[in-house]
Amino acid sequence: MATTQVNVSPAAVKASQTLVERPDPCIVVIFGASGDLTKRKLLPALYHLQQSGYLPEDIAVLGVARRSLEDFFPGDMREGILAGGGVDENDPKLAPFMERVQYYAMNFDDDAGYDGLKKKLADMDARFNTQGNRLFYLAVAPEYFSDIVGFLGKHQMNKPGETDTHWVRVVIEKPFGHDLESARQLNDEVNKVFDENQIFRIDHYLGKETVQNILVFRFANGIFEPVWNRNYIDHVEITAAESIGIEGRGPFYEQAGALRDVVQNHVMELLSFVAMEPPISFQADAVRTEKVKVWRAIQPIHPADTVRGQYGPGMVDGKAVIGYRQEDRVHPRSQTETYAALRLEIENWRWAGVPFYIRAGKRLAKRVTEITIQFKQPPLRLFTDNDGIGPEGIKANVISMRIQPDEGIALRFAAKVPGPNMSMSSVNMNFSYADAFGASSANGYERLLLDAMLGDGTLFAHRDGVEATWALMTPILEGWAKEPPKDFPNYAAGTWGPAASDAMLKSDGRKWRKL
Repeated sequence: MATTQVNVSPAAVKASQTLVERPDPCIVVIFGASGDLTKRKLLPALYHLQQSGYLPEDIAVLGVARRSLEDFFPGDMREGILAGGGVDENDPKLAPFMERVQYYAMNFDDDAGYDGLKKKLADMDARFNTQGNRLFYLAVAPEYFSDIVGFLGKHQMNKPGETDTHWVRVVIEKPFGHDLESARQLNDEVNKVFDENQIFRIDHYLGKETVQNILVFRFANGIFEPVWNRNYIDHVEITAAESIGIEGRGPFYEQAGALRDVVQNHVMELLSFVAMEPPISFQADAVRTEKVKVWRAIQPIHPADTVRGQYGPGMVDGKAVIGYRQEDRVHPRSQTETYAALRLEIENWRWAGVPFYIRAGKRLAKRVTEITIQFKQPPLRLFTDNDGIGPEGIKANVISMRIQPDEGIALRFAAKVPGPNMSMSSVNMNFSYADAFGASSANGYERLLLDAMLGDGTLFAHRDGVEATWALMTPILEGWAKEPPKDFPNYAAGTWGPAASDAMLKSDGRKWRKL
């Protein structure tokens, strides 16, 4: 298949950087700082922001965890920053930044520990001139969310300082609940302590450039919006595939499964960006309103429009791998799904009758997250097999948005092959982020951390959105629980999932796009 490249001037990148507002001085307080997320993602992301000049001069970071790591934490975080890429160990900004990285040991359910934390933060304010502003980041297991939020409220660390310019915000990692009832309960508990405009429910997928670019692609280009509807689009596919297994997270995954872990949050966010109506502005409330409208317009999903799977032993990248039931700390007869596929419809004027197919899974053939927009065929078929088209006829026009890896967008269309005959071939017009803007070491958390410090909730989940997506997923989970699968494991590791997933599309006269 032929390919053409789309290039962008690097000057556009430099010009865009001048538009970014700097946050106020603050302390970023990371609960659960001894975990992998802080070292691999959060500290590297904060330092990437520092390198680019996006952070205030007066900023500090306080890691909070149960273990006594005071002597090791800064050095460990420095290693994480260097391993995160894009940072030279002799970078002159690195040492001054690390001097502002502190540690405090406490149990998350220790009432007295919060008195000590409050004093530690006050001391850091005086030392680093952070002016009382706080960004609390809960990088902890979900069972600690309520305790931490409750103690922050009890010790009055949820309130801004003495002036209107002071602020306190809390970032909460997923999963936010495990069904609709638990999500509502957690929302109520958090809202007792923090106002909704102080709460930032984070989904790291929304920090990816290609996810944000969906809105620009749709609403900043006059050639796409007129055909972005049921009159021209045949169907939409969203795939979130991982080639890895559960990576030692057996106890977590046994409670989660693919539907909770990926579909309810990551995939539903991607779907909302594809399907939403143009917001009246790109302010947080306007964007969130349109996203929630999409989720609420989705019809209840019938059990026949769902497929679940669990991987067995197989081959991934030429290496033999074990099945899910052989993974560490997984029940040998586990009924947990590692693959989920859904067929759904959005009942509104734009999308009525257009099926959306979504799938997500572990130990699939490759790591790829991609959105495929497949257009309808032309109403009049002027070309035949005699024109050198091939046995499948003319391939439909497709817009594919690659979220990861190799972020970019491609448009597939038909073109004449040079020569005296009317022979045709499909060609791709490709836009690659790496080719257009250069390789980046950013991990997706940079934008989200910066927005949280600025108080911009556009790329974060509101309680209405969390509850709307759980309202769609909970009946599926309840239905699956009533009828445990009898065929697990039903796909080999290294394949594209269970045969039932292919059959679901085949019954509609369609098939999954080859990725």
